[in-house]
Amino acid sequence: MSDTIEERACELAVYMIETGATVRAAARHFGISKSTVHKDLSQRLPQYNHVLYEQVRKVLEINKSERHIRGGMATRKKYRGET
Repeated sequence: MSDTIEERACELAVYMIETGATVRAAARHFGISKSTVHKDLSQRLPQYNHVLYEQVRKVLEINKSERHIRGGMATRKKYRGET
């Protein structure tokens, strides 16, 4: 993990753009909280690198639009006894 908040925000953004990861997955990967990931990407990144912010915002919007589907699939797996 980076030394500065600016570097961490940029690393998070690059990771999410390259992998299409969710906020939860990125938090797990970097060992930080979901709220830190969200704050870094939505509030801090636009100040440091607006171009990168625009790219990661698209990934966040896609994830947001698909989350109800992922939630339904998780519930389905839960009640079918799949893990």
